[in-house]
Amino acid sequence: MVTFDVPRLVVAAPASGSGKTTVATGLMAAFAERGLAVSPHKVGPDYIDPGYHALATGRPGRNLDAYMCGPELVAPLFAHGAAGCELAVVEGVMGLFDGASGEGELASTAHVAKLLKAPVVLVVDASSQSRSVAALVHGFASFDPQVRLAGVILNKVGSDRHEQLLREALEEVGVPVHGALRRTPQVATPSRHLGLVPVAERSSDAVDSVRAAAAMVREGCDLEGLLALARTAPPLAVTAWSPPPAQAAPAARPVVAVAGGAAFTFSYAEHTELLRAAGAEVVTFDPLHDESLPENTAALVVGGGFPEVYAPELAANEQLRKAVAQLAQSGAPVVAECAGLLYLSRSLDGKAMCGVLDADARMSGRLTLGYRDAVAVSDSVLAPAGARMRGHEFHRTVMEPGAGPAPAWGVRLPERRVEGFVQQGVHASYLHTHWAARPDVARRLVERCATP
Repeated sequence: MVTFDVPRLVVAAPASGSGKTTVATGLMAAFAERGLAVSPHKVGPDYIDPGYHALATGRPGRNLDAYMCGPELVAPLFAHGAAGCELAVVEGVMGLFDGASGEGELASTAHVAKLLKAPVVLVVDASSQSRSVAALVHGFASFDPQVRLAGVILNKVGSDRHEQLLREALEEVGVPVHGALRRTPQVATPSRHLGLVPVAERSSDAVDSVRAAAAMVREGCDLEGLLALARTAPPLAVTAWSPPPAQAAPAARPVVAVAGGAAFTFSYAEHTELLRAAGAEVVTFDPLHDESLPENTAALVVGGGFPEVYAPELAANEQLRKAVAQLAQSGAPVVAECAGLLYLSRSLDGKAMCGVLDADARMSGRLTLGYRDAVAVSDSVLAPAGARMRGHEFHRTVMEPGAGPAPAWGVRLPERRVEGFVQQGVHASYLHTHWAARPDVARRLVERCATP
């Protein structure tokens, strides 16, 4: 282990909807504008917020998930992402103490803050309170003495008088105020059925939102005080995570095509790093616009996203849909998660998809959300039968499968069931996984390129 000493802050909130994404992204952008190398991080499995973080900092947004990767990997993954940086800003998830259901503090923002020994700044929606803010903050500050709640940023403050009342109340409980932000529509970020609209779908509009957040934070927050607070985080004794190299270098680097573009925005930066370390040449393509797979594609990875929003456009790209089907029929490795599962189906809301799977998908009114503990039911390009992985589900679609393919996973939480499809070289499932916890996944996929 080595001593890793990067200044860091965790931006948390009492509950979802308090404004922590706006504040965290604004802080990242404001510090980056000062010339600091800022490392952006997000607690939990969320794919969308890291896109805004990357836009704010010019560095990949990285997730810190103590459930999917295990608590022991949180600090190493943090050190990997923050190497060479002058400041790290970690955006929390949900409320400060909300984690994996039924698992105590596991995977909560508080849990990650303790693992990183990082001070926490609480973003409080003050729009409907004055002196009561002191009781709220006092409760959060005293709930777990191991969590260092080092200050508050007041959000949605109505006026100078409102701000004065809030500051006076917080003086009573001895919690510093590091900023007070006025209510403003300028930094509103559009949402839909699964949360914020991803950066890749908003182009210049997303840039404007990040700039507005940075301006709001510059005006309303004590940046010097927050930077000084970040520098109080003690050194970590940690060995940074790194993708393990291939056990035997392949004679030629197989091309692994990875779906991207506006319809497939959900991916973890570590997946690409793992595939490259395993010996692959990773090439990104856009199923909305590219009419063919990358040249010499030997394997395909289609992650999460919003194909339901782009079903007509995906259906219209018939040439690419046929190419995907032909690759799958050849026995080449094809790994699909959630949106990828829908894309490989026969149809999505009545629009033709790739037809790799004997199944039809449709939107539903029910949100499926939560961590999952899974066991591989069938041997596949992703994992051998019996392998355990933890993942996350987040969708509002259902699959109506036909007969034939073997299931991919046996899911233990919240109920026992089988899920997904394994056929030939295809592994398709609703489960999002983080391969940093199982580097053998990437190695296995690349090795299967040579031996289908």
